Amino acid sequence: MDELLGWRKEFPTLETTVHMISHSLGAMPRGACERMKEYAETWATRGIRAWEEGWWEMPVAVGDLIGRIIGAGPGEVVIQQNVSTCVATVLSCFDWSAARNKIVSEALNFPSNLYQCHALVKLGARVAIVESADGIGVPLDRMLAAIDEQTLLVFVSHVLFRSSFIQDLAAITRRAHEMGAMVLADIYQSAGTVPLDVRALAVDFATGGSVKWLCGGPGAGYLYVRRDLWEKLEPRFTGWMAHQRPFAFETGEIDYAGDAFRFLNGTPAIPAMYAARSGYEIIGEIGVEKIRAKSIRQTTRLIELAEAAGFRVNSPKSAAERGGTAVIDVPDGAAVTKELLRRNFLVDFRPGAGIRVAPHFYSTDEELEMTIREIQAIVRT
Repeated sequence: MDELLGWRKEFPTLETTVHMISHSLGAMPRGACERMKEYAETWATRGIRAWEEGWWEMPVAVGDLIGRIIGAGPGEVVIQQNVSTCVATVLSCFDWSAARNKIVSEALNFPSNLYQCHALVKLGARVAIVESADGIGVPLDRMLAAIDEQTLLVFVSHVLFRSSFIQDLAAITRRAHEMGAMVLADIYQSAGTVPLDVRALAVDFATGGSVKWLCGGPGAGYLYVRRDLWEKLEPRFTGWMAHQRPFAFETGEIDYAGDAFRFLNGTPAIPAMYAARSGYEIIGEIGVEKIRAKSIRQTTRLIELAEAAGFRVNSPKSAAERGGTAVIDVPDGAAVTKELLRRNFLVDFRPGAGIRVAPHFYSTDEELEMTIREIQAIVRT
């Protein structure tokens, strides 16, 4: 018996699709619709009063729901619009023209992250990109060797989006701290499906979003900043919400808030936070450990099925090195994916990798077999 299948009724899209795309867009919880109605009703009936009746505090109040999933403390996570905004906030805390000006990242990091790394060159930064040997993982020894006394920030993904390879974030963080550098971890592809504890890992910053495994939809990115760093950091990418006295509307230089609000900027996306809460609550109630156990079992089975069908798998075979996705390389993968979508099998394709297939806690074992059979049928036509 799979007790997690009891949650299927909370996700309407599962009634009409084979949803294997939670690595890209998690299924919408039924409660999200009710929360959006609550938002509309609050706006309609409370108007401007809604700000002082909860809206203003939502970036931290909703952030606490994320915090409980990733091991952060109360008040240590703030909600922003997306990861790019969170990353820009962190990067703006540093002087990239100083002697220590190196940023280390990996070639398989998400492109948006790498765009921001390379943009720092205009500010004086030196960018060191660690290459992959096989297009699946990044050798840990290469990553550690790239981190030296000139490194200011190590910016890595915990789970690589292209292959679902899990990086050794603990070892990377230890090495960075030994060299006097800080660590910014993109946990988008791990939070909600791979257990992690940002405080136990001692990362300095962590960021992710709600679109994927957290089933929170778009528009709600989140940022964790280690509490002891708050008073030491002054983001240049800022706004009125980061001010100690925002409603004093003071001009001139900003007087930063003493708490995590200092890492916010402009007016928050209130509707997105309403929409995201139901997903966070469900993940929190189930517990990531249970989700991970099922994920390992199902992705292992997916790989077995794919290989038995004669397809190459571009994800780690070892469960300890694999996140929640199995990447299956098939002929004409983009076209096959398009046809799968037409048939209501929800997956996606990434060039140089293959078709990404991702069961989640609400997926049935039968759906794994159905997906591989459908891919086989399309390839044969």
